[in-house]
Amino acid sequence: MAFTAVRTVLNTMQRMVYPFLAVFARGLGVDLSSLTLALTFRSVAGAFGPFVGSVADSRGRKFGMLFGLFLFIVGVGVVAIWPTFPAFLVALILAMLGKYVFDPSMQAYLGDRVAYQRRGRVLAITEFSWSLSFIIGAPVMGFLIARRGWQAPFPALALLGVLAFGLLAWMLPTDPARGEGSPGLFRNLGRVFSYPPAVIGLVMSLLISAGNEVVNVVFGVWMEASFNARIAALGATAVVLGLAELGGETFTALFTDRLGKARAITIGLALNCLAALALPYLGRSQAGAVTGLFLFYLSFEFTIVSSIPLMTEVFPAARATLMAGNIASHSLGRALGALVTYPLYAYGTASPGVPDILPSALAAVGFNVLGWLALSRLRRAIGDQR
Repeated sequence: MAFTAVRTVLNTMQRMVYPFLAVFARGLGVDLSSLTLALTFRSVAGAFGPFVGSVADSRGRKFGMLFGLFLFIVGVGVVAIWPTFPAFLVALILAMLGKYVFDPSMQAYLGDRVAYQRRGRVLAITEFSWSLSFIIGAPVMGFLIARRGWQAPFPALALLGVLAFGLLAWMLPTDPARGEGSPGLFRNLGRVFSYPPAVIGLVMSLLISAGNEVVNVVFGVWMEASFNARIAALGATAVVLGLAELGGETFTALFTDRLGKARAITIGLALNCLAALALPYLGRSQAGAVTGLFLFYLSFEFTIVSSIPLMTEVFPAARATLMAGNIASHSLGRALGALVTYPLYAYGTASPGVPDILPSALAAVGFNVLGWLALSRLRRAIGDQR
């Protein structure tokens, strides 16, 4: 539960940007294209995840988690002190890198201690933090923004980060001493990226995340433009989407180990494609749009959380490094999705008779299909028919 609580804080920083994208743009005095480009830079920075995240293989799991929290605290603290667009960009990047050190360190810590047959349930519980950041984190940040302005969340997140650092420093056992022959950073990276199943798995993660991001980036702008939704309504939408993700994580905890990880991912991708195709038609009303987004987020969360235990077992000899690479692949996928999102959405808004969200929905389906093809290759490579 401590891991879930700490990750809720980290995820809130990442996720609050989406529903309040237009609010942050106005507060910073920049246009939406500049802010979406900043999100692309943030995601590209995640490409360095394997370099910083692999510290948990060379220096230990506890060190990795605490170092990740340190980066997060510095990142959000910059905006608390200097509320400008450059500081906001620095915060996005450092908070992302902090998360990308913390998460693989934690996943490797649990991978070391939990049998593969039960790992889906345990990791799904830690993934509740992703939905809780929308159910609790985003509405609280929205309340702070409404009361004290766009910059108000950052001092609060910095304080929570400091408390999380102290909690884990006290709770976690000291890492065992590393032997002199333990592989270093570059050797671990070389082992991961020269192992074909690991590379295939990373490509799969990239494609699945890109499919989600093409909708994720614009849903707040779409809701505001189509239905005149304001801060309170966007915060309420974030709660609904958080509940959808909580449902996806719950289904993962209940069914993924029973179905088998690869089969669960396949089912999730199919359902996510159906939800994406339904989104332009359900989006003719605000209630329908929220319903469509609910189904889209629920199926995506089931897919992505089901993929985590599968990836922890692809290359156990460098588990933290691979999981850092996995998170970096998700980040690069989001960068790819964010990069094409604005042109897709602009095309939809400029095309008479075409629902604004339709190009993004079709792109999500395309990325999902490619992700399923990569999953099929991975299953053949590792002999996993489950």
